[in-house]
Amino acid sequence: MDSALAVPRLPPHDPGTPALSVVDMHTGGEPLRIVLAGCPEVVGPTLLAKRRYMRQHLDYVRRRLMFEPRGHRDMYGAVLVQSELPDAHLGVLFLHNEGYSSMCGHAVLALGRFALDFGLVPPPPAGTGEARVNIHCPCGLVTAFVACEGGRSCGPVRFHSVPGFVLASDLVVDVPGHGKVVVDIAYGGAFYALVSAEKFGLDVCSAKTRDLVDTASAVTEAVKAQFKINHPDSEDLSFLYGTILTDGKDAYSEEPTTNICVFADEQVDRSPTGSGVTARIALQYHKGFLQLNQTRIFKSSATGSVFTGNAVREAKCGDFKAVIVEVSGQAHYTGAASLTVEDGDPLRDGFLLK
Repeated sequence: MDSALAVPRLPPHDPGTPALSVVDMHTGGEPLRIVLAGCPEVVGPTLLAKRRYMRQHLDYVRRRLMFEPRGHRDMYGAVLVQSELPDAHLGVLFLHNEGYSSMCGHAVLALGRFALDFGLVPPPPAGTGEARVNIHCPCGLVTAFVACEGGRSCGPVRFHSVPGFVLASDLVVDVPGHGKVVVDIAYGGAFYALVSAEKFGLDVCSAKTRDLVDTASAVTEAVKAQFKINHPDSEDLSFLYGTILTDGKDAYSEEPTTNICVFADEQVDRSPTGSGVTARIALQYHKGFLQLNQTRIFKSSATGSVFTGNAVREAKCGDFKAVIVEVSGQAHYTGAASLTVEDGDPLRDGFLLK
């Protein structure tokens, strides 16, 4: 190879459109594309205001990052912004195929490592131990704890969630094609419908992904049509993010419990879903299946990757009894890139196939 080709440089591109510099990671198989540079300033006095601003004025950035040909319909992203909270080390906006989430646990696990490795937080005084990273998510402040050796991240990351709670227990919804089904609605930074796949004649561990996606999507649409989601703190958080189909093993056990999360526009989480683990722990604690500091293992039916979760203490969210949940998982770096736009490209802002 010509040595000149080994020198990184940008291909021909529109000089008026800054390249998006990104670092790619994954947590349990679920991707995360972190924007380092190239995104215009996201304006707003609060993080939720910034989320609204980006949706209204900068959505083309999300499409370029997430959609084909630079991404795919199951890509996930993070744009780092300034937080108004004095204790936060960074603020983050989460991106997916449909828009902007309020919370993402797999991203928090990855961002913990990223924040330490890229100098957004200092390492522990001795360079070895655990670094604390306060990440302001749209749902609130989340604290990640990152193991450190020689000033760099190593091993799994854990985080403490915002208060997780049960919005509705044993809710009956009419799901087209399936009749009346009993589901639970729980919050782990985002709201999920939670239901055993067995109620639909499916084994979450072995069923075809397409069948699981179709079923979860039908539940999501039924709940949206028949039940009003309300968060006690903010209307911006009052939406159903998706449905988690489980193996029905909610009672405490040292054996893993398996699930699959389908969120946004039929996007499939490859990981066990960090905010979903928070929601499932909150539900299990609410129903008396779990005590404080009992650790459960959660397994992704998509990849077999695992997270752990446990309720570390009780809390409140509005009038709801809640728990703070500790979620742990392993993130890995997969690369870095500069994403460009060439002048005259009719697909410059990306596209998705259904």
